[in-house]
Amino acid sequence: MCGYVEINGERAAPVMQQPEFSEYLPFVPAEETRVFYPAFGQNPNRTIDMVLRDKDAAGQLKKVSATWWYDCFDTSEGLMVGNRTTFNARNLQSPFWKHSLAHQRGVVFATGIGESKLVGKTKHQYYMQSDEVFALGALYRRFDKNRYSCAIITRDAHPKMTPFHDKAFPLFLPMSPKFLDIWLDPTIQSHPKIDFLLNNPSLFPTLHVQRVKTYKDKVAMKSSPPVTLISDLIDNE
Repeated sequence: MCGYVEINGERAAPVMQQPEFSEYLPFVPAEETRVFYPAFGQNPNRTIDMVLRDKDAAGQLKKVSATWWYDCFDTSEGLMVGNRTTFNARNLQSPFWKHSLAHQRGVVFATGIGESKLVGKTKHQYYMQSDEVFALGALYRRFDKNRYSCAIITRDAHPKMTPFHDKAFPLFLPMSPKFLDIWLDPTIQSHPKIDFLLNNPSLFPTLHVQRVKTYKDKVAMKSSPPVTLISDLIDNE
């Protein structure tokens, strides 16, 4: 489960400054921190910034504010949030996700996430931040008047993440413009590189983990020392 995301524009360098990322750099807030929570309480105004390719605008990239809860429906007053818990997309074999997985894949740029784990009867919350921007895979739905809803994709638990969350693992995307171009292309229904990543999820960023009281204030729990999760890219060198 991924239930908290933040993006700190001051952490965008150095990878986002490379020339091949020039098309994506405008979608990372400069010198600004933004935080996002799922639409708990059926609040459609709980949105998250997501990048997609707009097939109605010659495939150009654009950033949208999508309700962070895939199961929404349109009304004359705007989006309404459904009852099905869908801020994460896990069982991708389900017909529920089939169309979006083939045609409506998005990217959420982030520098930090929140994960939690029930230890005994106590919920432990962990704030995980990277020194650089990383990318998360998302699925979205588009409604009238350019309204969107979305879910962040999760896969089976990753061994490095299980001490902090042992039920699922957010789908990190390679910080590669070539891969992101494939991922965001609405005309590509399937691709070997996408299939491989979905079946072999990896921890691409190095994450600094600290147990906190809440994600909002990030006050460290002194009883839990910080831990660093090393990127799989480094471990595999």
